[in-house]
Amino acid sequence: MPLLDKTARSLLLTELVSGMMLTFKYMFRKKVTINYPYEKGPISPRFRGEHALRRYPNGEERCIACKLCEAICPAQAITIEAEPRDDGSRRTTRYDIDMTKCIYCGFCQEACPVDAIVEGPNFEFAAEDRSELLYNKDKLLANGERWEREIAANIEADAGYR
Repeated sequence: MPLLDKTARSLLLTELVSGMMLTFKYMFRKKVTINYPYEKGPISPRFRGEHALRRYPNGEERCIACKLCEAICPAQAITIEAEPRDDGSRRTTRYDIDMTKCIYCGFCQEACPVDAIVEGPNFEFAAEDRSELLYNKDKLLANGERWEREIAANIEADAGYR
């Protein structure tokens, strides 16, 4: 009996017919692929992308130079130098991140008591030269200004889980 069954399946091409039916079934459905450079998929509020330094609404930078992010960074990618200001508070004079060392773990963002350093929603920051991935304070602040609206919305959406 198995020989007869096997011969009948070979002659009738049942596997081929079932494969073609499956192909036609998916041919007329809505496509699930996206046209990447022109269409972007959804990003989670917890996505960890390009780093940014944030400012308060009055324009003052948030970083208080506590150096917790520098201490907790497992890749030792963050370098901070600080000095006291006239009013007695401390602010950073140098804040550097070597993005080639960064492992995007998010520990710096978790450790920051004032949400100064965050990992924003930008994932398109490829570079042709290694020196372009050495972020200084000015570049980090510019990233913060560029992505502030999205960063604030992501922090608000994630606030219930913190």
